[in-house]
Amino acid sequence: MWRQIAADERLSQAEALARESPELTATVIFIGLVVIAGGYLLFRARQGAGVRFRRLLADQDEIAVLMHPNPDPDAMSAALGVASLAEQVGVDATVQYPGQIRHQENRAFRTVLDLELDPIEHVSDLAAESVILVDHNEPRGFAGADGVLPTAVVDHHPGDGAGDLFTDVRTDYGATASVVAEYFKENDATPVPPDKHASETKSDLTLPTETATGLLYGILADTKHLTVGASESDFAAAAYVYPGVDQDRLDRIANPAVDAEVLEVKARAIAGRRIEGSFAVADVGGVNNVDAIPQAADELIQLEGVSAVVVLGERDGTIHLSGRSRDDRVHMGNAIESVLSNVDNGNGGGHSRMGGGTITPTIEPTGEGEPETVDRDDLADGLFRAMAGDV
Repeated sequence: MWRQIAADERLSQAEALARESPELTATVIFIGLVVIAGGYLLFRARQGAGVRFRRLLADQDEIAVLMHPNPDPDAMSAALGVASLAEQVGVDATVQYPGQIRHQENRAFRTVLDLELDPIEHVSDLAAESVILVDHNEPRGFAGADGVLPTAVVDHHPGDGAGDLFTDVRTDYGATASVVAEYFKENDATPVPPDKHASETKSDLTLPTETATGLLYGILADTKHLTVGASESDFAAAAYVYPGVDQDRLDRIANPAVDAEVLEVKARAIAGRRIEGSFAVADVGGVNNVDAIPQAADELIQLEGVSAVVVLGERDGTIHLSGRSRDDRVHMGNAIESVLSNVDNGNGGGHSRMGGGTITPTIEPTGEGEPETVDRDDLADGLFRAMAGDV
């Protein structure tokens, strides 16, 4: 009885306060609504991006999983993971890419895991209206790419691209494969060991052996075996997928036959390197296999006393640059971007530890005359200045 009287008194006091101070009442109500909205957003966040991504996939009829041009193991493994998750929720998925798959490691990845990857040259080649970008956040590399509005973006590279319904760009992660692995984990997917069948698991969703093997290699490839740019999340993702990894296939991907030209280009880079302090620039001249250029950069950065390096080479008139840094003073992506931004038809960028770019030949609109050439010595000078911070 006394409690009821006290409650009635508090109610009467609240009504009197509302009549005397409507502004204060409105403020209290507003704060209450903010608290409720914040609680809802927190609830949504706790669901996990992986759960929301699975639900988004389930709402589609079919999807095109689009990789960046000339996809690497991180892109291919992330695409493989997205396609696997989509197919397990009843959605048809086609993995597509512009450019070529040339690097021996990338070709081995595709062959060993028996991946179905469709090349595209024009926007009309996309297999579905719903496009999921992986390992890049802005469509590029094919005619009409600028007109594509992706449904979702899953990436770990910095950039301004976003998906229409879903965007998950984690620049603190070493690999997009780690993000996709988390999606499986958040949906309670069980990794399937190579000696078992998915039907032997009791979970609704599984992480197939092929997908687990691909995701682990994608993580290892983009983080230099968890030694460069790897976060705690990358280690956790690798640990999660490990029970499903086929060690034999992982070894076959990691140790493919090496193209003879790759070894030759590495040798030219080492022999012809130009050194200033702890920085190196190597011009390897003409190449048939442009993937040999980043592999030469990987080789040079291992040299004692070298903390940052850029290797450049040319194919069909286009100059390709690839840089590596293990120097906290040198953001390689920014360094290359700053140099190429001042060069006609130059385009570059990347991460703090890894960057690249191209310079395409400038041709007269009439198509007559020789393409303008780039002074490679001046280009090397600019790269040294950029790495030294003099930009």
